[in-house]
Amino acid sequence: MATSIQLDRIVKAYGQHKVIHGIDLTIDPGEFAVFVGPSGCGKSTLLRMIAGLEEISGGELRIDGQRMNEVPASKRGIAMVFQSYALYPHMSVYKNLAFGLETAGMKRDEVRRRVESAADKLQIGPLLQRKPKALSGGQRQRVAIGRAIVREPKIFLFDEPLSNLDAELRVQMRVEIARLHQSLGNTMIYVTHDQVEAMTMADKIVVLKEGRIMQAGRPLDLYNDPANQFVAGFIGSPKMNFLKARLAEGDASRRTIEIAGRPIVLERPIEARAGEPLTFGVRPEHLAPGEARAGLGNGAVQLVEHLGGSTVIYTETPDGQPTTLLIGGQNAVRAGEQIPLGFDPAKAHVFGEDGRRV
Repeated sequence: MATSIQLDRIVKAYGQHKVIHGIDLTIDPGEFAVFVGPSGCGKSTLLRMIAGLEEISGGELRIDGQRMNEVPASKRGIAMVFQSYALYPHMSVYKNLAFGLETAGMKRDEVRRRVESAADKLQIGPLLQRKPKALSGGQRQRVAIGRAIVREPKIFLFDEPLSNLDAELRVQMRVEIARLHQSLGNTMIYVTHDQVEAMTMADKIVVLKEGRIMQAGRPLDLYNDPANQFVAGFIGSPKMNFLKARLAEGDASRRTIEIAGRPIVLERPIEARAGEPLTFGVRPEHLAPGEARAGLGNGAVQLVEHLGGSTVIYTETPDGQPTTLLIGGQNAVRAGEQIPLGFDPAKAHVFGEDGRRV
């Protein structure tokens, strides 16, 4: 049976210095939640508080409705996978997986069953008699995950487990972790600074900044409807274009904004004062090198990245603001050319001076 986690006004402070500011969050049974944000945002600290490795300064942590603030880490039914593999170098893979169970006094047959089951799930059965030094980085990470699986916990916690792997292995391992979640059905929380990992793995993304939740929800909800400029810029690669704009004077409908002196009419009201400075946001894949329902004028092409399956074009608007386009397939545009920057206003975003979407 999968497990729910509730955080109610959770606070972490070191003396007078607060690093987590009253977090409210519910993670549903069997959900794969990803904490994402820049370095120093508090995501690992929050994870360690759930694990019982950091004391909770304020608020309440509940697992399946039971208060956990004072419950030691070993009694919470949680297994954690760290960034460091931390394998015993003198032990075989089998012994690394079995050691914790044997130390707890588990019967030999049950230990073998759990180890072989975990090895089968992670496809490391042929490696059980090897020592860690004979394993690749990806294989070592599988062993570290296997060590958590054999405990058969209610909740899995992952603290940036793929940071030490190269790009190809990261892709492979995140697919395997997602499959593992589908297979086990356990509640999982995964910490990363990589928004691509968050988008591809999560049922729920929690975006953190300076110890506060900026937005939490399904990946595509955050992508399509970011609550503020921080989330809009953090989720998506290449990141969203942000251009200086202002609400047009004398627009009674409050639907016309000006960018580089060009009026852009949006089909929805804007919660701002006439003449107020705004930030206009449009994703690179929503800009097109051609005429569309609206346009930003001609962009001067600065650089083109040909990726085979897609093309990234870096340009500048007529008033010198940098913009990025992401075009599917291959494109013959070259640096030095001028291309019209068209877009669909329905896919644009507008943010106020405080970063809130207006």
